[in-house]
Amino acid sequence: MRHFGKLLVCSFMVCLFPLLGVAAAELEILSVKVEKVPVLDGAVMDSAWQGVKPVTVKDSASGINILIRSVYTADQVFFLVQFPDTAKNFLHKPWIWDATEKKYETGPHREDTFVFKWNMMDHDVNLSNFSDDDYRADVWYWKANRTNPAGYADDKSQVLGAQPIKKSTELTSMSGKARHLGRYSDAGKAAYKELKTLTEYQGDLADRYPVSTPEGSRADVHAKGTWNGGFRTIEYARALNTGHEDDLQFEPASGKAYLFGVSIFSLYGRPHIENSPNYYGRGRISEPLRLKFQ
Repeated sequence: MRHFGKLLVCSFMVCLFPLLGVAAAELEILSVKVEKVPVLDGAVMDSAWQGVKPVTVKDSASGINILIRSVYTADQVFFLVQFPDTAKNFLHKPWIWDATEKKYETGPHREDTFVFKWNMMDHDVNLSNFSDDDYRADVWYWKANRTNPAGYADDKSQVLGAQPIKKSTELTSMSGKARHLGRYSDAGKAAYKELKTLTEYQGDLADRYPVSTPEGSRADVHAKGTWNGGFRTIEYARALNTGHEDDLQFEPASGKAYLFGVSIFSLYGRPHIENSPNYYGRGRISEPLRLKFQ
């Protein structure tokens, strides 16, 4: 009965969150200082989150409302993210056995991903991939398959400019200008490995990305997500100051407001269902948000 009661409470709180969400009229996320850190388990029952009202932010690609809260301590900042998600997309390009051909083929599955994108410039910019502004951004990718099992988000950076740069992709900006976007992993080791080929039978469905322990600057962002009853919940944690040049550093005492945006990458359904809505990797973020420390 106790376990059942806890599930009832969790379900009730999840259902109630859209009613409690504060419309982001000022586009401001206020981080509240706490003494006890939340446990990163993808749940909302930690005392640290109680009394902290979520801000409602709209995902620009899907139109889905995202609820965001933030707390911090003397040395860490935390985020709690929630949004409706119709399917638990927890695999990414898995190996699927073709019994006729006696070999593995890449499956259509794509994992759910949630992104924080932080401005690293000394002035405001439009952080969209299709922006007319030049910028450098600190990007945190929580990935349901590739990083969640290890308890991390993938720490990366993006650089957008008018001139070609190393390993960049040419894009067209919203005003029709040629732009070049570089996506770079932070220094260190990723939270996953890739099985690029499978030659021997290991079941009808095999994970392409076995878990690994990240290292270096790429291991700066801890994160854990869960999916329950059509809702996705993700908790993030990062040191205020990582000491790494490829990261944005937070200084709560400075009074600075930090410009960022968020984005959902998802198939919003099962990949094998025809015409399933696909907002995967659109390169668009929410309206501009600002993090302020209370």
